[in-house]
Amino acid sequence: MEKVIITVATTGAWPQKEHNPNIPLTPQEIAADVYECWKEGAAIAHLHMRDDQGKGTMSKDKFRETVQLIRSKCDIIINCTTSGDLNATDETRMAHLIELQPEMASYDCGSMNWMHNSLFLNTPQFLEKLGKTMLDNNVKPEIEIFDAGMIYNSFYYVKKGILRTPAHYQFVLGADGGSAATVENLVYLKGLIPKDATWSALGIGKGHIPLMYAAIALGGHIRVGMEDNVYYAKNRLAKSNAEFVARAARLIKEANKEVASPAEARDILNLKK
Repeated sequence: MEKVIITVATTGAWPQKEHNPNIPLTPQEIAADVYECWKEGAAIAHLHMRDDQGKGTMSKDKFRETVQLIRSKCDIIINCTTSGDLNATDETRMAHLIELQPEMASYDCGSMNWMHNSLFLNTPQFLEKLGKTMLDNNVKPEIEIFDAGMIYNSFYYVKKGILRTPAHYQFVLGADGGSAATVENLVYLKGLIPKDATWSALGIGKGHIPLMYAAIALGGHIRVGMEDNVYYAKNRLAKSNAEFVARAARLIKEANKEVASPAEARDILNLKK
């Protein structure tokens, strides 16, 4: 049967306890949360870190502590962000990859206006450095796509040898400044990537459920979690990230597909643990 990978994005850089008191923020909270998600079927954990004030940070120490705690509990695939703090330097955004060598990390393939109030900068110089750092440390890029132009940027870096194929794309839809979280946009974007590429999708906020259904139906993989949506249903906050994963697993099985284990996800994505 067809295998579907569930990625859980537990934390993100923005939601606070005031938005949902169940969101994990400390290394201990994140690791415990990821473990519960793994038990429900998550194969990949997409990790953001928070500082002691709860703000997004690229602190190498926070990543180290969190990753060590997770690795002591389960075999879930570690996927670290490289964009957890809009003010971080290029070097800070990559330092944890060199030390920890996670199996995957985000590669945001272009710059954009972010949430109508700031800039999300991923300069050509940074993307070249980041791609080479990932190659040197055997980290597979998760190419995050917020609009169609970023897909075409990825083709340029493939031609330069900075990104290897088959590539893995993560369609991030519904962020203010990027493409809206509609099924039509997902179908369009999916049609632009190479046939041998793997892909996953998410919808932020109210786009969460429609994009999850569509991704499963279209043969893709899915991402869930409080980074993207703190509500489980209308007017009902999520009790945990594991609750999101459990629902995703049910939907995959209802579609006559199977939830991929971490080992199966490694095979699908051609990862080397």
